[in-house]
Formats: sequence, structure tokens, C-alpha cells
Amino acid sequence: MTTTSGSQRPNPDVVVIGESLIDIITTSAGPVEFAGGSGLNVAYGLGRLGANTGLLTVLGADKRAEAIRQHLDSAAVQLLPGATRLSRTSTATASLDSTGSAEYAFDIEWTLPQVSPTFIPKVLHTGSLATFLEPGATHVRSAMKFFSGRCVITYDPNIRSHIIGDHAQAQQTFEATARLSNVVKLSDEDATWLYPGLGTAEVARRILELGVQVVAVTAGAEGSDLYSESSQVHVAAPKVKAADTVGAGDSYMSSFITGILTDSRPDFDVEQLRRLGTVAAAAAAITVTRHGANPPTARELREALAVSS
Repeated sequence: MTTTSGSQRPNPDVVVIGESLIDIITTSAGPVEFAGGSGLNVAYGLGRLGANTGLLTVLGADKRAEAIRQHLDSAAVQLLPGATRLSRTSTATASLDSTGSAEYAFDIEWTLPQVSPTFIPKVLHTGSLATFLEPGATHVRSAMKFFSGRCVITYDPNIRSHIIGDHAQAQQTFEATARLSNVVKLSDEDATWLYPGLGTAEVARRILELGVQVVAVTAGAEGSDLYSESSQVHVAAPKVKAADTVGAGDSYMSSFITGILTDSRPDFDVEQLRRLGTVAAAAAAITVTRHGANPPTARELREALAVSS
């Protein structure tokens, strides 16, 4: 894993390994295309918040790939070498319901090459389809094993049940990936699908028993619950008028990672969990007020937090 060829920028503080694709959203005026994918969204959100970020992903050699490159450039996110490996850039066609929630139909290929690290970031993040779809998923876990104990590893499964297939196998894959992680963030829908019949606290306890330090479970407008071995907090979600929910969870994750980068206290006590969760919830709330995966800048987030304090 190296920086972009010819780049004079320092090695990224955060490396995101994940899928990049084009979201195609149907509107009354016709289809609109946005750069998307959970990995790309988290990296872009980190860049918007000022974190020095690199994205390891795969793209096609086409106009949609160029749109993704320009999107990442606008947030100063480094696209790490080896990205162009597909016959065409992957897509996800979104259908929005009356609440703005999205359902996706994917046309995706995930063929990540074997990772050859040349530096150690402060945080490694991965998640979603990149950790379930082969052949790339095996290489993602290989990278996580290499970095385990060398940096903070964060993981968001972002379950797409109609793609990842068999429940038992998916649960096994999730747990194998979570065991390599310090922080796991998942939605209440993810938790229910992975562990049907268990409450949020029970799911969090089960994940903590895998060796994870922090588990965050988000529930949209109902807020989020954060758990560590010693602490548990509930963080309310800011009250906003939602345009759609596209990218909200990814914005939460980006802000949470930024908080880890800037917070020198590693004990994840109640105070730290509340601080991390409050800022992440504010970032997600800003995102849902506008269409598409459009996370806040650092300035927008500071202003929103100042108003709410």
C-alpha cells in the first residue's frame, strides 16, 4: 500500500479499504448519478472533515471512474495505486421511499489485489460489501491481520442481505472480520439481521466478546447506543427535516474516526463515548438534510455543534 504515484503528500493518517461505485437515484426529473459506495463515502467524509485520508478501491477505465476521481479530489482524498482493475465501474441503483430511505440494486465487482503495505496509518477502516464479496474480501481480511495491533481498525458491516447471501455464512464472515477490529459500528437493522431475536445491548455484548473495544449501534432518528467493556451511553439524534438517508451511516463513521484521531484518551469511558457519539450524530444529521451522500465539512460540523451546545 503506497501513496499515489508522484504525490508529494505525506502518507495518509487514515486508510479506507472499500468499494467505490456510482449511485443512480431515480427522481421526478429522471435518474441522477452520484459517486458512492460505503468505502468511498467514509473516505470522502473523512476528507471533508480535514483528515489526511487514502482510499484503496477498484474502478473501471470509464467516465464514471473519472467522476469518482474528481469527487475524491474535491475532498483531498488520495486514491491509492491499483484502483483501475475492472471492465466497468460498479453501480448501485437506489429507490427512495416516502421517508427518504433507500433500497439498492447493485451491479458490483470486488477484485481487490493483494495488499502490500509500505507504511502504517493511524486508523484502518473497512466495511460493507468489501468485507463480504469475494475475491476481494479475503484480501481485506489479510490486510486487517497485518495491521492488527499496529493501528486502530474500524469496521462497519453495512449489511446488504440480498447480495451477501446465506445468513449463517454472512454471520461467520462478520464475526471473523469483527475479531480483527477495535471499533465496530452497525445500524440497528444490521444488528437485527445478524442476530435475530437479540436486543441491542445483547448484540453489543456478543460483539465485545469477540475482542472489540467499542461497539456503536445507530438507529436513525432514535439516536445511537455506544458500548465498551466498561461503559454504555445513549446519544440522541439531532431533530432535523430529512431529505433522504443516503450516506448518513457513513457520515457517522467518518466523524467517529476523526474523533479517534484527535482524542488522546484511549480508554473509551462514558465521557469519551458520549463525545464521539455526539459529534458523529451531528455529522449524520447534517447529511440527511440534503440529498445524496453529502457529508459536512469540518466548519459545518463545528457550527452545528456550537448551535446545539
